[in-house]
Amino acid sequence: MGGVRAAATWRRLVRAAAALTTTAALAACSTLGGAAGPVADGGARLADVSPVVDPRAVEGPSTAVVADAAVRPVADDPQPQLPASVVDVQGTSVTVTDVSRILALDVYGTLSRTVFELGLGANVVGRDVSSGFAEIADRPLVTTGGHDLSAEAILELAPTVVVTDTTLGPWDAVLQVRDAGVPVVVVDPHRDVATVGDLVQQVADALGVPAQGEELAQRARAEIDAKIAEIAAVAPADPADRLRIMFLYARGQAGVYYLFGEGSGADSLVDSVGGVDVAGEIGWEGMRPLTDEGLVTAAPDVILMMTDGLESVGGVDGLLERLPAVASTPAGERRRVVDMADSQVLSFGPATADVLDALAVALYAPGQDDA
Repeated sequence: MGGVRAAATWRRLVRAAAALTTTAALAACSTLGGAAGPVADGGARLADVSPVVDPRAVEGPSTAVVADAAVRPVADDPQPQLPASVVDVQGTSVTVTDVSRILALDVYGTLSRTVFELGLGANVVGRDVSSGFAEIADRPLVTTGGHDLSAEAILELAPTVVVTDTTLGPWDAVLQVRDAGVPVVVVDPHRDVATVGDLVQQVADALGVPAQGEELAQRARAEIDAKIAEIAAVAPADPADRLRIMFLYARGQAGVYYLFGEGSGADSLVDSVGGVDVAGEIGWEGMRPLTDEGLVTAAPDVILMMTDGLESVGGVDGLLERLPAVASTPAGERRRVVDMADSQVLSFGPATADVLDALAVALYAPGQDDA
């Protein structure tokens, strides 16, 4: 149920932003999971930088930039084993007989990336607005107004299979596609570092490439485990010296500010980069509206944000002006805000190890991220 509640909150956040912003503002920051165009890469790798002695003493903002955002398929031309019959996360039995025209849609852009990493990218005929990697940029959008699914846009592309979860809506659009005879496979909406392999396998099984799914899941897990170990070697060993990190979701034009706590996925991210999840410390569960009391009590050393969210409040200066309580925290006093592309930071997919690496550079070797 946690994943369903989180998905519903994602949808409420998007619709709140859409309802309260102007058209121009919405165009600038409508995405929860990322911009429509490809995100930048070229950042430094953790192995190539020199971590600071005391990360809690660092001052000023940083942007986490992945070193290489390119897709790395595990197979060049996989041969799907069809028909593929699965029982999806909702308990629905689905049989897929054709994967020549695939749509993989979710609020994070993770499902489409997974299809490309499995080697079936050439079969993908459209994208959601959160799919921010370069290889999918030429596909037509099937989401409107941010993250609203359009049944008409989906059916116009004549997909032979749709893989999605419950993070996008309206759900009637999904049902309309299913009623039109298109197999729709619903995968688990809950995302964190530990679920990456399971999600990969769910997508692979639905598309008839279970062996490639196993290979990709194993690769992703191995890379994540290795990266967490690498980060642990540079993060402070004493828990008392570790960075206290808070994940803040913001859409300034809409006046939407949420603190992401336990079970949101952000807690998993913070743990993996060797930080202390301050939301968990104060018993903050899921995604809840930010309060001044919660912010001050959390006392973060670092505020982690999506790039579009930070831009929507006018950068660090705007954040301090709009949320004066931020200035009362160690993070505010040092202007210690780390941002990362919306389509990457909470994607929790095959590229998660690269996300962790980029965050670690921004946290422990700021100023060297463009080396």
